[in-house]
Amino acid sequence: MNKGWYIRPFERKDLPDVVKVNKSCLPENYPNQFFLGLYHHAPKAFLVGIDNDKLAGYIMCRIERGVSSFGIMPVKKGHIVSVAVMDIHRRKGIGYALIRKGMAAMSEYGVSEYFLEVRKSNNAAIGVYEKLGFSIKRVLKGYYRDGEDAYLMARKSIKDEPIESE
Repeated sequence: MNKGWYIRPFERKDLPDVVKVNKSCLPENYPNQFFLGLYHHAPKAFLVGIDNDKLAGYIMCRIERGVSSFGIMPVKKGHIVSVAVMDIHRRKGIGYALIRKGMAAMSEYGVSEYFLEVRKSNNAAIGVYEKLGFSIKRVLKGYYRDGEDAYLMARKSIKDEPIESE
């Protein structure tokens, strides 16, 4: 049961607030068309968290085809491109719920696994991802624009796991 917040699908009218969250929380910022392109590509997997009638966070994902992180066969993969929650809305479970619901939405597109990149220094996010079943697959040297390395983290699909509601 949540306490005044909920997750819902992204709507075009949310774009200015999503961009504001992105710029406030992350050093990786994107042009508006990037957000809209991901929404167009996988609308079910672009979600926002609302806390006390304010957009508190978002997750945007992409569906890709590539070599499995768990073998050599080609698979359909769900890529968590960006997830962010404003500082004042953190530690309420919004980020965790966004990721779980984003994964469930990507499952509707038939993915068999999920992956993401995370800064090696972002211990809080790494802990959340590990709690969600992700594991570090490799280090991506100099992945970020500022030269910091990233971990590539992955996990298998949750299509047979129940998704808890808020």
